[in-house]
This record gives sequence, structure tokens and C-alpha cells, in this order.
Amino acid sequence: MSKYRIVGGNPISGTIIPAGNKNSALPIIAASLLTDEEVILTNVPAISDVSVQLRLLRKLGASVKYNRKEGEVIIRVKTLVTHKLDKGDVLKTRGSILFLGSLVGRAKKAEVWSPGGCKLGKRPLDSYFIAMQKLGAKILVSDSYIVDASKLRGSRVWQEETAVTGTENLIMAGVLAKGTTMIINAASEPHVQDLCNFLNQMGARISGVGSNVLSIEGVEKLSGTQFEISSDFMEIGTFIAAAVVTGGEIKIKKALTMHMDQILSQYGKLGVRVLVDKNKDEIIVPPGQNLVVRDYMDGSTNKLETMPWPGFPADLLQFAIVIATQAKGRILVFDKLYEGRLFYTSELNKMGADIFLSDPHRLVVYGPTKLKGKTLKSSDIRSGMSLLIAALAAEGESILENGEIIERGYEHIEERFRELGARIERIV
Repeated sequence: MSKYRIVGGNPISGTIIPAGNKNSALPIIAASLLTDEEVILTNVPAISDVSVQLRLLRKLGASVKYNRKEGEVIIRVKTLVTHKLDKGDVLKTRGSILFLGSLVGRAKKAEVWSPGGCKLGKRPLDSYFIAMQKLGAKILVSDSYIVDASKLRGSRVWQEETAVTGTENLIMAGVLAKGTTMIINAASEPHVQDLCNFLNQMGARISGVGSNVLSIEGVEKLSGTQFEISSDFMEIGTFIAAAVVTGGEIKIKKALTMHMDQILSQYGKLGVRVLVDKNKDEIIVPPGQNLVVRDYMDGSTNKLETMPWPGFPADLLQFAIVIATQAKGRILVFDKLYEGRLFYTSELNKMGADIFLSDPHRLVVYGPTKLKGKTLKSSDIRSGMSLLIAALAAEGESILENGEIIERGYEHIEERFRELGARIERIV
């Protein structure tokens, strides 16, 4: 169990290049078993979730060469040795469920378990398996989920929710299925687009990329390819928040500016100002932000609410909450997705924040408040990072427990924040 010791009150300053998108890397690693040829991935983030995903792939029969320092992975799954996932590894990461789609696509059968991952509330798998049934798969539910997809056929699938993982599993199952698969109400996040672009490079026929309707014309075979994982827009949002609440100035290169408009618009409700250079693909956060919550035009309380992409991503909500604690005014926060995501704010209140939790999905933040260092505990990747950001802005020393949770989604956090001037130390 790792911990971080953080001494707050130091503005972070400098230049940062975001790591590769975790949520792109995990499905693409799973999708690499859809071909028996070599796949080379670059800009792969050096995080524990990636290590677990690669370990699962090896146990399925893959040859994997992982240069963690350079962020390069070379994969070849010439022959599958099993269609069953290792239960112990599955329980360590939510990303393990992404092998459902790729095993169905390659082996036409799979045995998977309910995955581990962040504790955000109830995260049922029903919709994933119902979607597979619409493609002709048969599901046997016991201790595990046993899938027989020997009669897999393309079909029209209307998803009940705009589920990212559900969309990705359907894409992977559909690319090698006979006929055409149409996904209605598909997720369209940048990492879903990454997966589609990766598969199209391999010879898949996916159209509608970036929209909520995907059409997949099944092909007989996919070839190997080389693909660069895109920048992680979650990291970009993370470092913007850290600079803002500490009063620092940073430049973010490879800032994925084509995808940041809505995120920056929502941060703007809290008074956040940034300079965007789309030609250079850079974002600059100026120092000394005057954070004032923007009310509605009639003077009533504004709100931040999560929406399916291209709306405000749920995984950035925690960082917006920390910014809101340092902004003058009040704002309503509405998380429609998970009933457990907002409970971590009790840790921010312990630091001196003024947050009223109305119900499991809504809270009101009153600011600005002076934060003080405390011993903190995180429950998931994003809440852990938001507490780390709050600790950077707080007066005095904080100890952040369960640091390994953050390391599931962020690489070399101690070193990268130190380079920006933060006083942070990883302790065991």
C-alpha cells in the first residue's frame, strides 16, 4: 500500500506533455488479439492497469514485449491457448471486461468474470451480454459468464445507455462477424474513436466514427499495424485543475485541443481562463486566476452536470469540484451516472471545503474556502487525484493513502509534479 506526502501552497509551473490515454490503451490491447499478425503500440501509458491488461493477454497466448520506459508494446497473438480469463487478474481492473468482445470476435467463445476496478457504485454487466445476445451469442451465467458465439452474426443493436465499454465490446465482436453490425446510441469518446481508427488501420470497415451511430461491415481477417495512442484528455483536465487551484502557470503540449471545447467551457463556469493554440495543439493556463462562479443570467445557481460525449465527462467532475472550492460563489454538481462517485467529498470537507451533499447524485459547493492538509483516503482513480490536487493547494502537509489506486491511471505522478515544482513524495 503506497502513500503520498504532499506539502501544499506551492504554485506549479512549467511544461507538461500528457501521457497516452489509459482508456484508449486498454481496449486496443484487448483488440490486438483480433489478428494473428504483429501489432506495435506507441505512447502507451506506464500504469498498473496496462500491466495487468498485458498479463491477461499473455495468459491467452500472446507474445508481448513491453518497453515501459519508451511506452512501446509489441504484441503478437499467433495462437490462442485459451478463451478463459484468469480470475485473479480480472479482479484487479475494470479493463479486463474488454476481452469479452475480442475473445468473441477471435475465438467465437469466451469465459469472463465480473471485473474489479474503481468503486463508484453499482456497475452491472447485463447490457454488455444482452448486446452480445443480439449478435447471436448464447450466455450461461454461473460463477463466471460463459459465452458461445459460434453463430455470431451482424445485427442492429440499440444500446440502452451510451456505454463506452459496451460500445467497445460490440465493435470488437462485430469487426469479424458475418454481415453488418449497426450500433445505435454508441459512445463516441476520443478513446472509442481511437479503437475504431486502430481497427480500421488493421482492415476493419467501421464508419460513423465520432458519432453515436456506428456501422461495422464484417471482414474475414485483420492484419497487423502500428498505432500511436492519443493523448489523455483526462490528464489534460487534471493538470489544468492543478495549475488553477495552486495559482500556477503551465503549458500543455499535445493538448488534444480538438476535443477540449466542452471541457474548457464547463471549467469556464468556475472562472477558469486558458489560452488555446489549435495550430500548435497547446493550452496555456495563466497564473493568478480570479475564480468566480458564473451564475445563470437571472442570478440563479449555475450547475455542472455530466453528459455522454461530447458533453462534460464524468471522470473530470471531481477536478471541477476541487476548483469550485476555490471559486467565489456556489454551484450545483449533478452526476447522473454513479451513486457512489460523490461520497469522497467528505474528505474535502475534512480539509475545510464547504460542500453540501444533497443526495448520492447531487451536491452544492460553496467557495472560496481555505483548505488545510489532512490524512486522506481515496476510493477510485479520479477522486484520488482530485484529493492530491486539493492537497497541492492546501496549507500544510497532507498524507494521501491508497496511492496505488491513482497509479492505476496516472504514470510517474510523483516525478511529473515535482518537475512542476510541487512538494510531493511517495512513501510506503
